[in-house]
Amino acid sequence: MRNILLATALCLGFALSLEAQVVTVTEGRFHKGDNPAWSQASFKDSDWQVLSLEKDWNQQGVSNSRGYGWYRIHVVIPSSLKKGSTNKVLLDLGPIDDTDETWLNGTRVGKTGTNPEDPQGFLEEWDTPRRYVVDPKLIKWDKDNVIAVRVYNGGDPGGFYARPVFIGKPSLEDFVSLSMERQTDQYKAVLHTTLPTRGTVKVVTHDVMTDKVVGEREWNTFLSHRTDVSFIIPTQGSQRVTVTYQDDTFGETLDASVTAPYILTPPAPATPRYNGPMVFGVRPGSPVIFRLAFSGEKPMKYAVEGLPEGVTLDPDKGVLSGSVDKAGDYPLVFIAKNAKGEARAEFTLKVGSQIGLTPPMGWNSWNCWGLSVSQEKVMSSAAALINRGLADYGYAYMNIDDAWEADERTPDGRIVTNAKFPDIKGLADWLHSNGLKMGIYSSPGDLTCGSFLGSLDHEQQDAETWNEWGVDYLKYDWCGYRKVFNPDRDHSVAAYARPYLKMQQYLRQQPRDIFYSLCQYGMADVWTWGHAVDANSWRTTGDITDTWSSLYRIGFEQQVGLHPYAGPGHWNDPDMLVVGKVGWSNNLRDSRLTPDEQYTHISLWSLLAANMLIGCDIAQIDDFTFNLLCNNEVIAVNQDILGHQAHQDVVEDGMQIWSRDLYDGGIAVGIFNLNEASVPVDLAGCLGKIDIENVDTVRDLWRQKDIPMGTYNIPPHGVLYVKVAAGNVTK
Repeated sequence: MRNILLATALCLGFALSLEAQVVTVTEGRFHKGDNPAWSQASFKDSDWQVLSLEKDWNQQGVSNSRGYGWYRIHVVIPSSLKKGSTNKVLLDLGPIDDTDETWLNGTRVGKTGTNPEDPQGFLEEWDTPRRYVVDPKLIKWDKDNVIAVRVYNGGDPGGFYARPVFIGKPSLEDFVSLSMERQTDQYKAVLHTTLPTRGTVKVVTHDVMTDKVVGEREWNTFLSHRTDVSFIIPTQGSQRVTVTYQDDTFGETLDASVTAPYILTPPAPATPRYNGPMVFGVRPGSPVIFRLAFSGEKPMKYAVEGLPEGVTLDPDKGVLSGSVDKAGDYPLVFIAKNAKGEARAEFTLKVGSQIGLTPPMGWNSWNCWGLSVSQEKVMSSAAALINRGLADYGYAYMNIDDAWEADERTPDGRIVTNAKFPDIKGLADWLHSNGLKMGIYSSPGDLTCGSFLGSLDHEQQDAETWNEWGVDYLKYDWCGYRKVFNPDRDHSVAAYARPYLKMQQYLRQQPRDIFYSLCQYGMADVWTWGHAVDANSWRTTGDITDTWSSLYRIGFEQQVGLHPYAGPGHWNDPDMLVVGKVGWSNNLRDSRLTPDEQYTHISLWSLLAANMLIGCDIAQIDDFTFNLLCNNEVIAVNQDILGHQAHQDVVEDGMQIWSRDLYDGGIAVGIFNLNEASVPVDLAGCLGKIDIENVDTVRDLWRQKDIPMGTYNIPPHGVLYVKVAAGNVTK
């Protein structure tokens, strides 16, 4: 719906806008359970609980994990909605957690997601807006109508949660969709329609680097009922293709723009090159697990000068193992040799009270596999991490997210894995033998987000079990603790910190280092107290998705002002990476972010000193994603041992500039174009805005070359990421 004018006052849970374009509904009647009779308009629901549609049902006192609940929304729909270019009406319910089936006055009008009893099994669609176009014959004009919504919740929270329900006239996009998909060296554009209409298609191709038009054509088309019209658009190199459909019936326009993936990172040399951090922290007596991150032609032989007593090196794998009892800084020199040459790198093993001296780099199962994760899938990504070469750039953690837990604990209270993880100790041992680390997931509540067993009242037992398995990382998710937490009784910082402090004391009792990652979405300004519970990182936001709106909100809005709270051992975490093939289930797909948005994503996370946890299936990684994740100069900024997080310096005309100081005296600067069109920028002018003058050299980090002062074109949602080298820099 377009040009919606919302009501300024609501009465009895719904209201009509001043121009009668849309009805807004803010509340409905609710009942736990499942009964087909509840879909009928004649059912009496006067004794049902009234809930807001703008908050999930958990926030309103309902707990209903792995269960059904029904909403019945009563609304008067005015006959004025009959007027207009179409005779259809749109029910815009917004997103629902997790699946829904919807009826209007007893007639089923739509379904999103699948339920456990469906042939496909449960598939959540919690972030998908429900927009159902209905026949006006189903509507009781100017009378009470009943929208019945059957909701299945796979794990708390559940139900409506984002915004009111809108009922109004549909627009072109409610009937016609325009999509584009990449097919090797060409794109396929598809127009899909559910009603007959006609219009004009226009295709414009731009060169990404210069923004010049390199191709343009236009033609008329007719769209018949429920048909697809497709056409192929060839591309060459770094080009952006924009398709526009101008519809004659609605007088409205649809457009889609796709940029061909283009690789900026130069190939790594065949000679050995060190790409890892300059420092690694371990506590006295804890196991040392560290893989020397050298790229180059394999096979390769490794050596280390200055190894302390108790630590050994596997010369074929380049894996350090053992332990050091005495605290102190141990300067080492890493050496790697292959048929093409030799490389050396200085390094410090810091044995002391602090771990996580640089942001963690690795992989997490959630953004690709969701609840369908298995030991086989973890092994597949771990093997690819090594064989594809990502381990040569410092990626080391292999973190298993939710859904590894059995349904019940053993009689003595011990947590165990389900059948998908037949040998988790063997998995950890294999990872450690290859210099990788294993992460696990749990919750301070009785259940996790996916309704698996949490650690409530078993904190010590679970910490000891994880130590026995060889766990190196714990993601501790707030989800199930909502049942315990009562913000009306106590909403102090201490109340938010309490469950995390409890687990922390048992983690520190273990004879191994376990990186402690708080996942509680930034509540109570966790960045101000996370260090006090000895957390190594803390989530600052809700979950990220692979959309520009999510990336923009989390990266460019919610990280502003957080830089004073980050540093070695304690990091702000804006969530995992959403590049490559993701899907949160068995149904993986390419990230919906454009190539330029993906460059922006990695550049900003690099500047933010953020956790660099890959969210895609590494076994299916393509060359574009590999080079996006394995640019050693971009990684070096993220892993800079000074540990300063970038701060937002400039917000102007849809542009933002972020910068951070580096250990070698240089300054990393990201110039981001958040506009919908390319923008030429004067580099000297941009640096001047953040008081950087007398520059010696400027290095383009993605292209890995020094560049002169001048004007550079930044694509829409793209970035110019540079390092102002140490020298005559003043700021």
